[in-house]
Amino acid sequence: MAVSIAIETPLQDDVRALVAALNDHLLPLSPLEFQFKMSVEQMADSATTLFVARDESGRAIGMGALKMHGPELGEVKRMFTLPEVRGQRVGRQLLERIVDLARERNLPVLMLETGTGPGMAEAHRLYTRYGFTPRGPFLDYPDSEWSAFFELPLSAPAELA
Repeated sequence: MAVSIAIETPLQDDVRALVAALNDHLLPLSPLEFQFKMSVEQMADSATTLFVARDESGRAIGMGALKMHGPELGEVKRMFTLPEVRGQRVGRQLLERIVDLARERNLPVLMLETGTGPGMAEAHRLYTRYGFTPRGPFLDYPDSEWSAFFELPLSAPAELA
């Protein structure tokens, strides 16, 4: 499948639909107080860069964002691909674009928080295959059984597993 990935505004109907699909996916996986979602309005903030993956017909099929927390830390946010395109490396391509942008911005480290449990196994596989390693909580995320935390030092080249 041919996929194009570009920086886009989240304030589009098809991106809003992706965000809604992601939120629907997350809803049964953990209590609401342990779901650290960003709204499309928050994603439109200047500190966040959103990448949107589109198929050959132009349909939005995935997304992922880099949120800057100053010059020392970037965070991967709102990673999601539609269920029907999973396994086709769309998430990997989105993650590559996020990491590339973080490197361009000379960030020393990229971190992320994601959920736990069976509904998140594919995400964990993606991150660990890319070279992210488990770590403890960062920023103001609470330490809980509902969250897993990962980091990728950006001084070394990305793993290509």
